[in-house]
Amino acid sequence: MNVNSREFMQYYEALGLEPKLALDADDLRKRFYERSRETHPDLVGSAAEDRMALLNDAFRTLRQPVTRAEYFLSERGIQLSKDVPPELLEEVFELNMALEEIRGGDESARPQLDSARERFAGMQAEIDSELVDLFKRQDAAGGDEALKEILSGLNRRRYISNLLRDVDKELNVHLSN
Repeated sequence: MNVNSREFMQYYEALGLEPKLALDADDLRKRFYERSRETHPDLVGSAAEDRMALLNDAFRTLRQPVTRAEYFLSERGIQLSKDVPPELLEEVFELNMALEEIRGGDESARPQLDSARERFAGMQAEIDSELVDLFKRQDAAGGDEALKEILSGLNRRRYISNLLRDVDKELNVHLSN
């Protein structure tokens, strides 16, 4: 799992950053604007368009902790799973039952969906907090152990985000009806 980070991390390099997971948002924004001014196509010529696209992609990816971590892992050849995290199987089953009920017109499932939404939002906030700590640990010590925990957290978070999206969609559809 351990890959030499100097060989990868093009987005970090474009912004003059060390490949780390915990970044200062103000510093990142400052670096983006400085490099954007240095590379503006009107000032440097049409060859700078590719450079500007890279800077824009780098800034868009690195400014959000989750997309930054996903990029950080993908640059090391580590991909997120699409499988249901085992600890969520029972909740997913119950949620799917409630979603089917409300889609079938059974409004009695609404409180269950509201409750699930609150639970999933809380889980997501908890994972986000855990990730902040894991990012710091990874930056300080490196190694595979923190990366495995980050991967696990991101897998859970991605799945929970999808569940939240589904619940919100159904709640909004039935609010407008």
